Amino acid sequence: MRKDSESWNIRNIPNLVFPTLPYKSKSPTTMPKPTIPQGTRDFGAETLRKRNYIFNTIREVFELYGFQPLETPAMENLETLMGKYGEEGDRLIFKILNNGLDNPAKHEKLKEDFEKVLEGKNIPGITERALRYDLTIPFARYVAMNHGQLTFPYKRYQMQPVWRADRPQKGRYREFYQCDADLVGSNSLISDVEFANLYAEVFKGLRIDVEIKINNRKILTALAEICGSIDKLTEITVAIDKLDKIGIEKVKEELTQRGLKESQTSIIEKYLSINGTNEGKLNKLNELIGNSEIGKKGIKELEFVLLTANSLQLVADFTLARGLNYYTGIIFEVKAKNVSIGSIGGGGRYDDLTGLFGVPNIPGVGISFGVDRIYDVMEELKLFPEEIYIGTKVLFFNLGEEESKVAFTLMQQLRENKIASELYHENAKFDKQFKYADKKTIPFVIIIGSQELADKTCTIKNLKTGQQQTISHSQLVLFNFS
Repeated sequence: MRKDSESWNIRNIPNLVFPTLPYKSKSPTTMPKPTIPQGTRDFGAETLRKRNYIFNTIREVFELYGFQPLETPAMENLETLMGKYGEEGDRLIFKILNNGLDNPAKHEKLKEDFEKVLEGKNIPGITERALRYDLTIPFARYVAMNHGQLTFPYKRYQMQPVWRADRPQKGRYREFYQCDADLVGSNSLISDVEFANLYAEVFKGLRIDVEIKINNRKILTALAEICGSIDKLTEITVAIDKLDKIGIEKVKEELTQRGLKESQTSIIEKYLSINGTNEGKLNKLNELIGNSEIGKKGIKELEFVLLTANSLQLVADFTLARGLNYYTGIIFEVKAKNVSIGSIGGGGRYDDLTGLFGVPNIPGVGISFGVDRIYDVMEELKLFPEEIYIGTKVLFFNLGEEESKVAFTLMQQLRENKIASELYHENAKFDKQFKYADKKTIPFVIIIGSQELADKTCTIKNLKTGQQQTISHSQLVLFNFS
């Protein structure tokens, strides 16, 4: 960072969220073209209906498995988040600037403080809060604050947006939703099996053909141990986690840059080359790390989950690392088949996450659904059912003052019977009202003209089939609008 006061500007600092300030136009006649921040999106009605279909499908399975809803604030104290996601994760946290930072008189002091912020320190005068990076750490903080009132095992689900200062690209956004389910207060591996089943049931409901991959962080710890670099476990897992993106040679190059010797990277390459059936992979893995006590335990846990969830056809994948420091046991990753989008779900066991907040010995396991990527997968594979596009079921045409009064009364009767209905807002030509119904994909229109008004009837037209029939007002609530 340059030090001269003329070039120094606090707004050049990356990943900082500024307090809202009054907008001042440079010209009274020229307004800037409206935009939204890169990596964020607006959602119209059609998109929201599809997203809600995903949310509702996931929520139903969460509730079926006995999980309870929870919400936490969009903001967390910076100290709650920092240091929990590894070096790379910490760099992607959106920090929020405190108020009053545009006072020129404070710039000299601010320069010194910002230097400390960029070193990763928490400077109360600059920033004390951040947008949440995920839902797991806020959940751990919640459990630590409320463990005396919770019934264990405590099972919760959470559906809220998270923020990451990542480079936007296909399937990767700066603001996106996560749907998490976690169980804390149990060491039983049956819980891990239950989450594998939960994944399978949700994606079956969404009609997405997926591959559920599984590994164990204890196995990765054993790998670091036999390499003689247990102190570099984080560096090893972070590098392995990039294998799909950068390839084995780049992974070896990164490990070398982080201080590993050629003999050590050779062991890691041998580990990453293990392939075959689940049984064959486990046999080869046992040959490589079977002399490590923690390795034996990791293999045993992995075998238990694979055998117990045998019908799910889980895939043992030793390249799966989940580069987050808090995982300690079984880890999951879900990918959709037949599309080139990254993982759409992931999670694992973390046996002492609440210990980060001074409440040790509360084991847990949890998984997350990447709703935005799931949406992209379903769009690409055309998996959304047709009925979710329909909001309003019935449009009453407006053909005059008296006609519209009767239509309004009948519309309210349909609404009382849970049939979504609208009355066109003004007396207009048929063509205009038909176009409105067509653009909103409304399947039925009801016409009450002068003849129907006299006969106390209404004409119902099915816009999909073109069929129409005339019925009495009393029969309307009994009509099958499907």
